[in-house]
Amino acid sequence: MSAQYQRQSFFLKSSLRGSSLVQILIYANLILFTLMVLHGTILGMGMQAIMHPSPRLLVHWGGQYWPLVLDHGEWWRCITYAFTHGGLIHLGFNMVVLYQVGPLLESEIGWTRLLTVYIFATIMATVAGLFWHPVTVVIGASGAIFGMIGFSISYFHRVGGSLAIQRRNFMFQWALMAFVFGIIVGADNAAHLGGAVAGAALGWFMPVTVRDQRKTETLFKRIALLCSVITTISIIFIPISWVLG
Repeated sequence: MSAQYQRQSFFLKSSLRGSSLVQILIYANLILFTLMVLHGTILGMGMQAIMHPSPRLLVHWGGQYWPLVLDHGEWWRCITYAFTHGGLIHLGFNMVVLYQVGPLLESEIGWTRLLTVYIFATIMATVAGLFWHPVTVVIGASGAIFGMIGFSISYFHRVGGSLAIQRRNFMFQWALMAFVFGIIVGADNAAHLGGAVAGAALGWFMPVTVRDQRKTETLFKRIALLCSVITTISIIFIPISWVLG
């Protein structure tokens, strides 16, 4: 196999096989988007619900809006906004990137550490938005995805070796493409930057040796369990907010 063919296979081939967490994340995003579109269609929005949902509909389905968090205690929006998307193109781009970078990282560090990175980046991305645009409705998984990319860049840089450096460069290319795409479409680059910095920070301190990974296995299992519970409760709060509101 030629070196050129090996590089092409590495950059183009991706699979969800064995990537249980990435599958769950993608399915959750698809399901919530489908339910939101059905709701919008019932309200008479037609194609707008699919291609460009209104801010009102996005907030109804878990979009981040800091005044509701700070003034009404709707803390769960700091998680649910990452599962809400502003149209089919927005959803499609984020899921393609997640499909490309997620399985590679999950196979390297395991689902418990990946979930830790994903949720931590989700929260830090929206915190960055609080200081950048506190009264803007924010949605999308891109902050969390940038967290995964930022983590990968610093983590694989520390691992070293030709394969790790190749993976680092692969993630760095995705970061550049996503930032450029974000600028073109006017995406929330505050969340992108916040997620990337948060992920890179975790990647710089995450154990890289087998011995250290085994020593912290229990810790990350507990953190992952906490992240799973918080995420599940947050999503459940979406319909609960309709009743309480």
